[in-house]
Amino acid sequence: MRPRRLKNEINVVPYIDVMLVLLVIFMVTAPMMTTASIDVPSVGKAAQPPAEALQVIVRADRTLALLAPGKSERPLSRNELSEAIVAAQRNNPEQAVVIAGDRNVRYQAVLEVMDDLQQKQVKRIGLLVQPAGK
Repeated sequence: MRPRRLKNEINVVPYIDVMLVLLVIFMVTAPMMTTASIDVPSVGKAAQPPAEALQVIVRADRTLALLAPGKSERPLSRNELSEAIVAAQRNNPEQAVVIAGDRNVRYQAVLEVMDDLQQKQVKRIGLLVQPAGK
């Protein structure tokens, strides 16, 4: 009796059959799938501050100022700013606060102001941006 020789080949025909079946399934189901669209707001739409918002101004030298609706701008320290905003929101807790940072101010200064306001439980905080055309 002759000894059996081992066969070192892989039979790829079943793999090709599975691949072709999957290809047909994807070709049939792909046109049936619906694509979703996401509406992301652009800077041009979000550039207008909310009505009656308190505006916090962070200048390039890290000085702060508060601009309340109907009042003139007044410079404040970080502690005074937090207290002034909390006092202004006692009458209207839903009044928004908008932070306007100078172009040359470090982002850390804006984050520090935002963190101070969040620690004082100020709810509606936003960032003021310039419209795309300016």
